[in-house]
Amino acid sequence: MTARATLGGVLVVFQGGVLVLLPQSGSTLLWICLAYFAAALTVRLTTRPQQLQPVLDAQWLRTVGVDVLAFATLQMLQGGAINYAPLFALPVLMVSVLGSMLLAMATAACITLLLFAHAFWLLIQNTGDVGTIFLQAALTGAGCFAISFIANQLATRLASVELRAQRNQLAATEQRQVNELVIRSLTEGVLVVDEHGKVRSANPAARLLLGTQAPTSELDLGRYPGAQALMQLIETSFVNQAPQQGDISLRQPGHSTRRLRIRTQLTDSSQDRAKGLCVVFLQDQREVQARIRAEKLAGMGRMSAAVAHEIRNPLAAITQANALLAEDLSDPAQQRLAQMVGQNALRLENIVQDVLHLTHAGASGGDDSAQPLDLCESTERICRDWRSQHAVTAPLVVRLPTDLPKVWFDVEHLRRVLINLLDNGLRYASHQPASMQVTVGLTEPGSPQRGVTLRVWSDGAALDSSMEQHLFEPFFSTESRSSGLGLYICRELCESHGASISYERSERQLAHQHHPGNEFSVTFKLAPSNFSTP
Repeated sequence: MTARATLGGVLVVFQGGVLVLLPQSGSTLLWICLAYFAAALTVRLTTRPQQLQPVLDAQWLRTVGVDVLAFATLQMLQGGAINYAPLFALPVLMVSVLGSMLLAMATAACITLLLFAHAFWLLIQNTGDVGTIFLQAALTGAGCFAISFIANQLATRLASVELRAQRNQLAATEQRQVNELVIRSLTEGVLVVDEHGKVRSANPAARLLLGTQAPTSELDLGRYPGAQALMQLIETSFVNQAPQQGDISLRQPGHSTRRLRIRTQLTDSSQDRAKGLCVVFLQDQREVQARIRAEKLAGMGRMSAAVAHEIRNPLAAITQANALLAEDLSDPAQQRLAQMVGQNALRLENIVQDVLHLTHAGASGGDDSAQPLDLCESTERICRDWRSQHAVTAPLVVRLPTDLPKVWFDVEHLRRVLINLLDNGLRYASHQPASMQVTVGLTEPGSPQRGVTLRVWSDGAALDSSMEQHLFEPFFSTESRSSGLGLYICRELCESHGASISYERSERQLAHQHHPGNEFSVTFKLAPSNFSTP
């Protein structure tokens, strides 16, 4: 449409120049050019571009029809001075590209018929060289048919290629989105680096291991502090043009040293001089070792469950024999010994029950031993016993409110959960006054579960982000002397009674200032009696 309006303006200027130089030629052709220019400009400014329909409709008349009529009129009235026949190429090309083959041929036929009609009219009037005019009409018509056919074929092929390109681009976009999603969800770090150490792409796990959240465009391993060993491994991969593997230490200012296992893989180079890209896979050694230990301890756990099952019968016999012996003992010292044997046998029985309960987790509701429990009273008693056992006074602060509703939980399981959390806090706390704090309170109004929350806080160092997601997994521990079952047992005991346990990094008042620390929260569901209405 822009080309039509431009051509109309050119024709107006041309005919205006002819009228100025040859006033005797008349202004008829100028008025025709002005009318055509106005019509073309109106269509360009008032209508939206769209394809032509397969039939001769109003849109065809406003565009192609106007062109054919205007150019045919100019050709008929020019009096042999100027040949306007080449202008017919514009409507023929337009309809060939924007319409169907049938419409293009129909347009070429209309032009040919108009030209022959003009030649026949001249023949009747016996004006001019009629043979030359008929020949010109025939050649122009043949040229219009040829242009319409060739242009339509080229346009059809171009449209087909463009459609395939769009489909391929859509498929490539979908594949890229899937690849990015998979790479982002990988727990293994992935870096894409060029031969100069410039990072082209990095997934969240790689950023976490590198300890940076900087944009990818700003990551340069050649200048990154502590990454010299990693950069040497990448350079070796480019020099040898072969994958490399090794364990390195990544030292970062203000962060602990990480032991990483590195694997590199080179991409295929698309140019002879280019060396391609290096894909670097990073994995935290502590997590690798913990996973290996978890697999080993998982087998030991299954064996422990079998052993626990076999212990139940002799343990029951010991308990029964001790009870029978206690009936015949009169010496107070011997009675105390028998009582100790009975207490410890009962404790072993509880441990065996817990191991078997964890082995068959999910097979039953596990809610049979739960009962309405005064959480504040039980927490105070357990903390008092724990203080006496560990000789801890100043570091532990217990803040318990009054008049809280009762919760639904088992008192012995509460003891195991709370003692486990206190033992973990004592292991990493600074042992300063109030470095460990135990609080109980109602859940916040906006929380998804209504109940009472027990919080155990200690001022220990922050956990690595990569370890937080594995805190409550069985047999997962970063310490060689730990079995990694403590927090897992806590979670299972909580979930068996409808409670939940979580971890977060929070701040508490310590030495008259806010101090960050590790906080474990256990949210208990309320006892059924708390929901009854009077």
